[in-house]
Amino acid sequence: MPETAYLEPARPGHSIDHDYGERVRVLADAWALSLLARIGHPDCKPPVLHDLISSAYWRLLHGVVDLLPTRAVSLPTRMTAIEPRAHYDGAIVDPDHHVVVVDVARAGILPATTCQRAMLEILDPDRVRVDHLYLQRVADPESGHVTGVDLSGSKIGGPVEGATVLIPDPMGATGSSISRVIEHYHHKVPGQQARIVTCHLMVTPEYLRQITTTYPDVHVFALRLDRGLSSDEVLRTRLGSRWAEERGLTDKAYIVPGAGGMGEVINNSFV
Repeated sequence: MPETAYLEPARPGHSIDHDYGERVRVLADAWALSLLARIGHPDCKPPVLHDLISSAYWRLLHGVVDLLPTRAVSLPTRMTAIEPRAHYDGAIVDPDHHVVVVDVARAGILPATTCQRAMLEILDPDRVRVDHLYLQRVADPESGHVTGVDLSGSKIGGPVEGATVLIPDPMGATGSSISRVIEHYHHKVPGQQARIVTCHLMVTPEYLRQITTTYPDVHVFALRLDRGLSSDEVLRTRLGSRWAEERGLTDKAYIVPGAGGMGEVINNSFV
């Protein structure tokens, strides 16, 4: 039985209906789903893959920007020189808001660069920072089952007081890596952030249960929810309505239908 949740894509500017909670947004419009269909196809390779992933993250950021504070401004335009009333009067994203983009190496390097470039277009460049954390899954050598996450190094650029901490990691599979990142910012980085936002191409029901249960204040944005190992009956239901029965992870913690190991494919490094 194929998935039925995406037969009617979300309208642009909206997100698809689900029962995962108000802090989870699955954007899933026709453009996003088309990008993911190409990204996940076995024939899609760099450099086209890189371009598509960057486009997908621009789409995600169109949703994330709803969380950022705005400011009322009155700004001149090119017409102001000949018509004094020609000012833009209205809201913009507050350019003084601080955004910290977290590069979760290695799959997150490209998304982090894309998010940095996007934030630099609307914020004061001095208010946009990129931090770097190097994490990798720890797996049982015999079974291949993921048993934990190793954080072997980091480069943090300072405190996060009042900032939006943005974590763009392509695949939200088990939640173990993102949990490790969140814990690092909660306990190792000074300052109280305004919000933590995770951004993913695809997430699983298992991932959402881990993050929303452990970190109920975290905002999760994804382009698609993958539950491809669920029963035919569950695949006919509204996303999240039978959450406990939804399954999107293999025994080795890969997403189905997913896109494979994105860290491997993005970097052409299959180890």
